[in-house]
Amino acid sequence: MRNRIYNWNVDFEVFIKSTSQNIWQIISKEGNLEYFHPFCQKNISQRWGKAAHEDEIKYLNGLIFKRKIVRWIDNVGYDLYINQVGKPASFVSWRLSPEGDNSKISITVYPYLFNNGLKIINLIPFVFIVEPLLKSYLKSVLYGLRLYAEKDVSIKPNQFGKHIWFS
Repeated sequence: MRNRIYNWNVDFEVFIKSTSQNIWQIISKEGNLEYFHPFCQKNISQRWGKAAHEDEIKYLNGLIFKRKIVRWIDNVGYDLYINQVGKPASFVSWRLSPEGDNSKISITVYPYLFNNGLKIINLIPFVFIVEPLLKSYLKSVLYGLRLYAEKDVSIKPNQFGKHIWFS
């Protein structure tokens, strides 16, 4: 479904000086975003267990988004849909891989915004608005995860700078 509707994506990856098992423990933990996400005020679980994983993110600016994980791969990652109530969902994929004693983690987002309908009309807003703002967002989230995993330091609000959509 996602590739037919949302085929443009934005991704970012970082290398972390920590084992993939340690990173997996962090990102699979209930409420995990509160530890490393610089724009997350609260990460509230709705359901978090073997059968289902659903939560909400309350951003610093008060916006609330729901996440529903649709594919969970132990020690590798997960795929989810995320949306603000009443708005279309974007598809997101988190992937983790070992790199010796270190790890590589990536987040790929297939955003709904300017990613359906006539591509020729949406190309300029996607490339010049959505892509750079989303890349900046992903960079901050993964830098927060890296700092938390390597130094065991919780991230401060807007630690890597404010974001126009979520701060």
